[in-house]
Amino acid sequence: METMSETRKPVILSGIQPSGILTVGHLAGALNNWVKLQETFHCYYMIANMHAITVKQSPAELRQRTLETAALFLAVGIDPERSLLFIQSQVPEHSQLAWVLSSMTGFGELSRMTQFKDKSEKHPENINAGLFTYPILMASDILLYQADAVPVGEDQKQHLELTRNLAQRFNYYYSDTFKIPEPYIPNVGSRIMSLQEPTKKMSKSDENQNSLIFLNDSNEVIINKIKRSVTDSEAEVKFDETNKPGISNLMTLYHLATNATFDEIEKEFSGKGYGDFKLAVGHAVAEWLSPVREKYNTIIKDKKRLQSILIYGAEEAHKVAFRTLDKVYKKVGFIRF
Repeated sequence: METMSETRKPVILSGIQPSGILTVGHLAGALNNWVKLQETFHCYYMIANMHAITVKQSPAELRQRTLETAALFLAVGIDPERSLLFIQSQVPEHSQLAWVLSSMTGFGELSRMTQFKDKSEKHPENINAGLFTYPILMASDILLYQADAVPVGEDQKQHLELTRNLAQRFNYYYSDTFKIPEPYIPNVGSRIMSLQEPTKKMSKSDENQNSLIFLNDSNEVIINKIKRSVTDSEAEVKFDETNKPGISNLMTLYHLATNATFDEIEKEFSGKGYGDFKLAVGHAVAEWLSPVREKYNTIIKDKKRLQSILIYGAEEAHKVAFRTLDKVYKKVGFIRF
């Protein structure tokens, strides 16, 4: 395997929390793009398990979900020969840099973060300091690897702006240390909505399992979930996100699974009922996801190989992260023997 230092490709970093099994929404919105990014970037892909504990987790489940998330990354096409795949908590520099940056972050800056407000409303029983300082850890994740770019969705733009501000502030006080990361706006991935509440985005934290299609669901389960999906009372297969969100969502899934355009889908199912359409979507999505599930099942059973990929990823990530942290510690005045 080549090390990150052997190439001159720009660096990109991204991560997903292992707070649940990944869904078809992750594949359509992020993971398909991640696979493509390997062609032009040196990619660091992280299982963000430190971020996950701002919400209470079962320790055994968190361990299992971490491995499942890594296996799914590999199953969709993340190549450990070209990208570094690692678990965030295995690289101690993340929390070490976060402490230094927290001493340079204003309370007011963190108070303005809309994600903190949203999550505090969702989990009023557990408004913890980690939830508040989460963006500082995210900044550390990015700055440790001198990332040129970070893929950002709408919900992370504020966090990236804070990352850029902290990098500029540190560079101003202590001399150039961090690269200022740019937002990477990927080609818009398809937005997949909940099967039961099609006005809401599909989320792995949804308690209603029938709302989600997991990447390791069996064909039978996928077909049944799509059969039970919420649609409107009409019988016209037509793309209209405002008035027909359920049918539009199923059309998006069918488009992803078959590459058929929305016009082609409308023509194919003209005059047919929703029952026929749902069955066709179910079979198409099952066939599309079947190779991912089969690869996942093989990878998750081979614990030794999965572990060796993650150990290698953490070791290589640590080498890069340590170089950055060492500079930071020297500049802030920490003694290094």
